[in-house]
Amino acid sequence: MRALVVDPAAPGSLRLGTVPEPRPERHQLLLDVRHISLNRGEVAFAGQRPAGTVHGYDAAGVVVRAAADGSGPAVGARVAAFGEAAWAQRMAVDTGAVAEVPAGVGLADAAALPMAGLTALRTLRSRPILGSRVLVTGAAGGVGRYAVQLAALGGAHVIASVGSAARGEGLAALGADEVVVGLDGVDRPVDLVLDTVGGAQLVAAWSLLAPGGGVQHIGWASDEPAVFPPHSLFSPGPAKTLASFGDTREVGPDLAVLLGFVASGRLSAEVDRRAGWADVADAARALLDRRVAGKVVLDVEPPAAS
Repeated sequence: MRALVVDPAAPGSLRLGTVPEPRPERHQLLLDVRHISLNRGEVAFAGQRPAGTVHGYDAAGVVVRAAADGSGPAVGARVAAFGEAAWAQRMAVDTGAVAEVPAGVGLADAAALPMAGLTALRTLRSRPILGSRVLVTGAAGGVGRYAVQLAALGGAHVIASVGSAARGEGLAALGADEVVVGLDGVDRPVDLVLDTVGGAQLVAAWSLLAPGGGVQHIGWASDEPAVFPPHSLFSPGPAKTLASFGDTREVGPDLAVLLGFVASGRLSAEVDRRAGWADVADAARALLDRRVAGKVVLDVEPPAAS
């Protein structure tokens, strides 16, 4: 079958290649992949994986073989999936890492949700947000645009931080109460920071935290070191926290929550760029150059008839 594989010599370290068919374990189903979604971090670090590895985690398609242990969706079900080796014509994926796509939700939109949507949802759940002030850095990206919408749904006052005024377009319509460039104009403490930028902005965001507030560190798009001045981590009163995020266990139920929000019109999939997967090099470059507001979805070429 065909797949997007790691090739350090290729543009974006990815190219279309031929790989063996996946062999599902008893708790896995076999998915005929129709669409995949690219995430900036996956693209940025693709070249660090072994050459020939099938890359990617986000996919949506149709079940062509149900799990042998009887768990999960039946053959013919439309599902969104999160798991390794997703960027291929067929994917073997744990039944606990899929969710059925509701009627009325397109598979391309469903493919955009898993990694970015789950990250936004789970980090926002780190503390109660009703009535809180939530700062989302890198708010124009995939995680950021989902976080803005979900924080607004949760009743937060949402501050969306972007790299330029142009990158902030559309965020107010998604639920942002304030849209700022960098942290300019944020003059009151915040209760929760979802940080995708790192570097000096992470240090500055920490200084904005109210007592008892927390930073959920998601990404490091700046590629710059974060240097905290001496004694800057000390805070009287309730402890402030800085936490990493990487929990991708048993994501199926949370993926179903996101799909339900899309089906009800309360969450936009925010697909800014869609193309065939042969255009992966251009799509990857657009992500790395920050020319995408939201998500990139690529349509997968169907397998040849046998």
